[in-house]
Amino acid sequence: MALVTVRSMSVTPLAPESWEVAEAAFRRAHAGYADTAALDDLRASEFARLDAGGHVYLDYTGGGLYAGSQLREHFELLDAGVLGNPHSVNPAGAASAALVDRARDRVLAFFGASPEEYVAIFTPNATGALRLVGEAYPFRPGDRFLLTFDNHNSVNGIREFARARGAETTYIPSRAGDLRVAPDLLPRYLTETIGDHHNLFAYPAQSNFSGVQHPLEWIEQAHAHGWDVLLDAAAYVPTSRLDLGVWHPDYVPISFYKMFGWPTGVGCLIARRDALAKLERPWFSGGTIVAAFVQRQYYQSAPGAAHFEDGTLNYLSLPAIDSGLGLLEGVGIDTIHARVSALGGWLLDSLGALRHSGGAPVATIYGPRSFNQRGATIAFNFLHPDGRVVDERYVDRVAARHNVSLRTGCFCNPGAGEVAFTISEETLLGGEFGEGMVLEDYVREIGLPSGGAIRVSLGLVSNFADVHRFIEFAGSFIDLTGVPDDLPPRLVC
Repeated sequence: MALVTVRSMSVTPLAPESWEVAEAAFRRAHAGYADTAALDDLRASEFARLDAGGHVYLDYTGGGLYAGSQLREHFELLDAGVLGNPHSVNPAGAASAALVDRARDRVLAFFGASPEEYVAIFTPNATGALRLVGEAYPFRPGDRFLLTFDNHNSVNGIREFARARGAETTYIPSRAGDLRVAPDLLPRYLTETIGDHHNLFAYPAQSNFSGVQHPLEWIEQAHAHGWDVLLDAAAYVPTSRLDLGVWHPDYVPISFYKMFGWPTGVGCLIARRDALAKLERPWFSGGTIVAAFVQRQYYQSAPGAAHFEDGTLNYLSLPAIDSGLGLLEGVGIDTIHARVSALGGWLLDSLGALRHSGGAPVATIYGPRSFNQRGATIAFNFLHPDGRVVDERYVDRVAARHNVSLRTGCFCNPGAGEVAFTISEETLLGGEFGEGMVLEDYVREIGLPSGGAIRVSLGLVSNFADVHRFIEFAGSFIDLTGVPDDLPPRLVC
């Protein structure tokens, strides 16, 4: 095993007095943080398992946490009722159908979406919502699919549907450094259309890689040039307000577990009715039709959301959406946003200030260094004193020792990663995945310094203690000159 040298200079495990001094300085710098005290009460009453187990949870972009009351309310409902398949008209089925309808109405109300304009379609997750759009969008030769470099792979995958139908896919590059799109760039791409075609523009309201919040104003810019807009809101809505009475994207995928932890396996596509009418489903299934005939080989589609909800909905889980959204409404999404902005700014500053004893930075941060138009998702890598990237697999190992839950890898967002790590197209073309290769082989083949980055993200019940303990953990990498040689192989991104 290689020698590991760890010497902490500017950051050491802090005494209680130092913690109090640090928190006092934080509160002076962020006076508005005091207005978010209700979230401390919520953490104590509903998320006590965090502090009881000494957990530092910093993976809210990967998955939100659920409150104890959500589970109690949901299981009480299941225990008290008799719920059957909502496609049945018997009493048990009717009870389920009523609960599903209530959840659907609650979703639209939470996002300020008029039922006259929008429909809520339940899916397994945000990826399932994106697949619905991709497989059914009426791409034809001459049509365009436009998207930013900064997109989740579930959005990138739509390009395969576009390619199969002869449409052209174009990416808008991000700038190195802040990982934003240059302000004058989007209009140039939006005007590159010819004739009357179906053109789809897709981008994330908030990057799941860097936390960059791309302008919601792009929605109307694109509409003005005749584009339909797919706004990936999965990483945005857990801590930021999306008002669909103000902004009017055509397709909005979300995952509820990212918002409030429970239930998993339930997402939603919120779609404008006129945009939904454009979609052409390539098949039908149980639940999506009014009637089908074998001898005539004919079917009649069900209207509205039902046409896109394949088979039987997860009807026992869907009622839990009501209590989850009620939890967020009770504390207020703006309160959550204010808290994560204050904590995220402090975390950015503290991480950026860490130095090795020779003065070199301990970490390199990818994306914006201020909290102007960004969310509390922060991607970075630790650095050795000589500037080499610390292997992210070793970071995982040290994080586990500190009971810190964070994320490492490429986060299913290759475009943002390619720009952040300055990976050129020529580098990627220089190496191909061969038979039996895994990610480890590919990283070695094209000479990448690591298999990705480290990501920390704040959410509903993050507090100053979480950030403080994270910075203590980060101090473990000061003057680190080597890592063990027994790290597990990288199999996938």
